[in-house]
Amino acid sequence: MTELVTPQSLYEQDILLWVEDTIAKLKAHDFANLDLENLIEEIDTLGKSQRNAIRSLLRRLIEHLLKRCYVPLPECYVGWQREIRAFRNDIKDILEDAPSLKNQISEILPKVFENALASMREEYPQVNFPDIWLENYDVNDILNRNFWEDC
Repeated sequence: MTELVTPQSLYEQDILLWVEDTIAKLKAHDFANLDLENLIEEIDTLGKSQRNAIRSLLRRLIEHLLKRCYVPLPECYVGWQREIRAFRNDIKDILEDAPSLKNQISEILPKVFENALASMREEYPQVNFPDIWLENYDVNDILNRNFWEDC
């Protein structure tokens, strides 16, 4: 018995070519020939990707803020501050393209802080990190304030 081989769609063959073809069809208003199933999937993935990027960068930012504020290793301060600036700039770049994500930072911050705190406690078990931190700060503080000046 011979197996039926289904031809691969353009999406499966070459994603970049599929994107170019989809853009051309959209520009030409050729909506009838769009690969809607994969287009919807890709748009959904794009939104999730942006949220995941913000979450990841925010976690790394908070980890470095915690280190800079609470880990007594002065020889590391400059490097941590450099990383803090880089994470903040990366977050600001994403928010420039997707400003609505700024509202989501407040929503995800408690869980992100919890994960960052757990990582830092594992990495620096001798340091007494606070259980609650940043609860009164807004997104602009997180993206701009030098918290170590207050610690």
